[in-house]
Parts: sequence; structure tokens; C-alpha cells
Amino acid sequence: MSQPTRLRSRLAMLAVTLVAALAAATLSAAAEPSPDPASAAPLPTNFRWESTGALVGPQQTAPGRTLVSIKDPSVVQVDGQYHVYATTADTNGGWSLTYFGGFTNWSQAGQAPQYHLSRTPIGGGYRAAPQVFYFEPDNQWYLLYQTGLPSFSTLTHPSQPQSASAPRNFMNNHGIADAGSSYILDYWVACDEVNCYLYFNNDKQKFYRAQTTVAEFPNGFGDVELFMEAPNQSLFEATNVYKVGDTGQYMLIVEGIGSGGVRYFRSWTSNKLDANFSEWTPLADTQSNPFAGAANVTFPGGSWTNDISHGEMVRTDGNQTMEIDPCNMRYLYQGRNPNIGGEYSQLPYRLGLLTHTNPTPDCGGGGGGDSGQVRGVGSGRCLDVP
Repeated sequence: MSQPTRLRSRLAMLAVTLVAALAAATLSAAAEPSPDPASAAPLPTNFRWESTGALVGPQQTAPGRTLVSIKDPSVVQVDGQYHVYATTADTNGGWSLTYFGGFTNWSQAGQAPQYHLSRTPIGGGYRAAPQVFYFEPDNQWYLLYQTGLPSFSTLTHPSQPQSASAPRNFMNNHGIADAGSSYILDYWVACDEVNCYLYFNNDKQKFYRAQTTVAEFPNGFGDVELFMEAPNQSLFEATNVYKVGDTGQYMLIVEGIGSGGVRYFRSWTSNKLDANFSEWTPLADTQSNPFAGAANVTFPGGSWTNDISHGEMVRTDGNQTMEIDPCNMRYLYQGRNPNIGGEYSQLPYRLGLLTHTNPTPDCGGGGGGDSGQVRGVGSGRCLDVP
């Protein structure tokens, strides 16, 4: 065989080898796709957030009241629109509920008209700390809030606050919790496939839990048990419990008060919702390494609050499982001007939005590397480019 013929033969064999290698690589990539962010295990061990400025303040539209704050928000997204229920406080120290919504971008939240639920059968008087969710088994929207007891109303749709029914109570007393305090607050419902759990606390570092079955809900809550406690205000109030996508995990967050009276959130995880507190594993649970607090929140537009306080995650679905997307976490919270003090009801709370900025590599490359998604802080929307 001549030299040119041997060279052509070797080049042909090399080409065949390269084609085979490329084909194998393509088949391997097809067989092992990138993990679905919602089915991976992407919670970091430390969190970083960016905050908007104060997006929402109280609108002076409440009948017969002058409002000083808006706080304790609960948010659902339905058909691309956000709907928020929140607490308002007035100059007389009165508490009530308000609604605003129908917007698609968080930059529009402050202009959305606020509808005060004292105009509905919910009525006036002490109503605070709402939670709104859709109970799928009954095809019914619920609004949970505190009246001294855990009360609820049903809604035709979260965009229709005027459809709220008159208050009913989940239970007529707090069981063992009543022996320790008459001041019980911040109710939260979360359900798995079998049971629904009602969490609450007494601002004395004791947290309680009651349960019923999904089949019995909203009835049947009883057997109140002590869920967790602490010797200081590192566990204070505002319990949230979330299902973490399809990871098989749940995340518990609780507001604490740290040095200097600053509010922040601690976090734990568990692989089951009915876990006792000792079965929850600490995640980011200190003031120096919080779930969210002054230590890990930046303010690109300028800092306006030292507190990261009572709020709620923007959930993937508004239903009773409280599911979140761990790869696209946003948290609507209350904060305030730290230079204005006074009695608690007179503190000028406003609402801001946190956007998580350090998703793990399981989320598709956003874990501090050079790839990931570009997301607007205000809208939370992603550009579909790496």
C-alpha cells in the first residue's frame, strides 16, 4: 500500500472513531439529563438574598381608621397574578385584615388597591396574621387568621375578598397551651396526604401543634401538643412550614429575636411533616448564619430595615401542602425603619420581597458558578438564557 493510500485509510478510521465517540456522548447525555430543579435536593446550607425596597405601605382607605402599618403578609399566585392578604394596624392600636392583588409584577404591588376585610362578614375588631390557601380535597379557598382563637373564612377565589364568609373557629380552645398563656398567635396550616397540622405559639418561646385528618378538615383539630420550646427569644413567633418541591423534604422556619432586638429567621429540615421537633435537622439556624436576616440580605437599592420579620414564601401552588420551588425562592416579608420606635402596634411596618441568589448546583448551575438564570429582583421572572 502506498504512503498516500495508508494516510487516507488512517484518516477514515479516525473519522469513524470520532463519529462513534460523539454518538456515544450524545446518547449518554440523553440518558442522564440535568436534574429537574423541583426533584433535586437543592437547599443550601447557607442562604443569600437580595431585597427590594419597601414595596407596599398602608393605604388610608380603611373605614374610620388611620393606618400606621401593613404586615404579616400571605401570598398566592393564581393564573400569573399575585394575591396578598395582610394585617393592618391603626393609630388606636387596632388590628384588622386587608387584601391587595391582581398584579403580575412586584413593582406594581404598592399601587394595587387595598380592600379592607372589615367591610365583609369577617367584620371589624381584632383580626390578624392571615394565611390563604386552597384546600384541594374540598375545592375550597380558605383564609386563616387569629381572633384570639384560630379562625377561618372561606373565599370564592383569592381575588374576591368580598366573598369572605363569617368567621368560624378551627377549635374552641388551645388545649394545654391555654394553661401557659392567654396570648396565642400566628397560626399556620400545612398538610400531607393524610393529615393537616395547625401550628401556633404564645410568644413565650413555646410552640404548639394540633392535627386532624385531611378527610375531616376543617374539623377535628384536637390533641394539642407542645411542638418546640427554647429558653430565650431565639424562637419567638411566625412559624412557616413548607414542602420543598419533590425532594421529599420539608422546611420549617421560625422567627427569632437576636442581639440588638433584631428579627431574623432560623430554619430546619425533615423528611416527614409529622416529625417532632427533635427530628428536624438544623439548616441555617443562627443569627450569624440565618435562613434570612441582616447577616445574609443585601439591599441593592439601599437598606431600609434591620428586621427580616413575619412573612411568607411565594409558593409554587396555592394548595394545602405549602409547596415551594427551592430553585426559585422569594419571600415576602415585613420590615421597618429602624430609626422609628414606640409601642409595637405603632411601628411603621412595610412589605418587601427577598429573592434567593445562591441556588445550589442541583438547581441547574446557579450555585455560585458562572452559569444559571438571570432573574429580575422585582418581578421574579427569569430570562430563558444561560
